[in-house]
Amino acid sequence: MKLKASQFLYPVLLILGLCAPALVYPILMMKVLCFALFACAFNLMLGYTGLLSFGHAAFFGSAAYVAGHAIKVWSFGPLTGVITGTLVAAVLGLIIGLLAIRRQGIYFSMITLALAQMVFFLFLQAPFTGGEDGLQGVPRGTILGLDLNNDITLYYVVLAIFVLAFGLIFRIVHSPFGEVLKAIRENESRAISLGYDVTRYKLLAFVLSAGFAGLAGATKVLVFKFATLTDAHWHMSGEVVLMTLVGGMGTLLGPVVGASTIVTLQNVLADKVGSLVTVIMGAIFVLCVLAFRRGIVGELQALARRVLRQR
Repeated sequence: MKLKASQFLYPVLLILGLCAPALVYPILMMKVLCFALFACAFNLMLGYTGLLSFGHAAFFGSAAYVAGHAIKVWSFGPLTGVITGTLVAAVLGLIIGLLAIRRQGIYFSMITLALAQMVFFLFLQAPFTGGEDGLQGVPRGTILGLDLNNDITLYYVVLAIFVLAFGLIFRIVHSPFGEVLKAIRENESRAISLGYDVTRYKLLAFVLSAGFAGLAGATKVLVFKFATLTDAHWHMSGEVVLMTLVGGMGTLLGPVVGASTIVTLQNVLADKVGSLVTVIMGAIFVLCVLAFRRGIVGELQALARRVLRQR
């Protein structure tokens, strides 16, 4: 039943994505796709491995700065710049993972937060980042002869990046490797007793998550043509946690729904309530923790299971 539902749902979502520019402002949709990919990357850690990182903004921001600098200063093509930023984020994930992965629980979370803050202050002081002014004026360029200065063209490039990355995450989750990650999440001691090198599996999951987060950050630079300290700030790490919890951690579509909800709310409410957006986001977080612990997609899946059992 699950397979049939997914076979029907994913093509429908893809068709909606292809038609979206005719209904919604392309820049908003591209922002949603970038943050949806970021949330999916984070969910690979939290939802499927059971590791809560408070430092994923380090990978998102580092890829944004590196990709922007490579495209603007080193004259890399946009695709090469995005790949470079993604690889740098993955390498940074390896370094941070080696330092943090042997700790568990709150100690792991605090180490990732501390190391991410070190990365943030490095970007604050580094000359190539532009400091508080950020790295601005990043050219979009062309990919395979396609002019990315056209928002519609760029939207379909961003959609293609998201679909490919989501497909890879889908494959990882449903592979034997993904099943081991779920086993570690459910009962790490039992996974160890079965002979799995838990530390190696968690480290690989951390690096993959960092790489996908970097891909999201590098893609975002192409959309907005700048990278700022906000991309690497701990607030960004908090936002991706919120997106994942609102949508439903441990579900494939949950982070996508959560990112779409949060980004849309921020866009709609920013002009109406100003700085109160932060308060509203906090209230949504509390509501999810207290009343909807499984998130939007998780609650819908639970409801569907109850309906099927009654039949």
